[in-house]
Amino acid sequence: MALQVGDPAPDFSLPDQKGEAVALAALRGQRVVIYFYPKDDTPGCTKEACNFRDRWSAFETHGIKVLGISKDGAASHGKFVAKYDLPFTLLTDAEPCPVAESYASYGLKKFMGKEYMGMMRHTFVVDADGKLERVYLKVKAEAMADQILEDLGLA
Repeated sequence: MALQVGDPAPDFSLPDQKGEAVALAALRGQRVVIYFYPKDDTPGCTKEACNFRDRWSAFETHGIKVLGISKDGAASHGKFVAKYDLPFTLLTDAEPCPVAESYASYGLKKFMGKEYMGMMRHTFVVDADGKLERVYLKVKAEAMADQILEDLGLA
């Protein structure tokens, strides 16, 4: 069943681009944006990451932590962060992607007539109490950060 606004955000602990564990529970007391994306340094994913980067000062001013999650490993994340000067944390959810699965953000996808299991481009805003405040299942990669700030009245 899909997660709804008001549901507790599924907890997790995943390694970041430096290989250090990041636990959602440790971030209680602040808003957290969790965005799932298919792959580092691909056109749509780069647009989405750069939109968060370009709006970073607004997220930082309001104490909002941003976590990007994909299947890519720490080395790939490190290169992506360095190449685009990303100021936020990228996490690795290795196959079979249990965290993405818990957020209903990993499943069957179709591309050019082929079916495969992959990461869905979904975004979640978790409030300071650990509950889902916003759920975005139809994401416009190039404007996701703008949309969140607008929806939270912070734009």
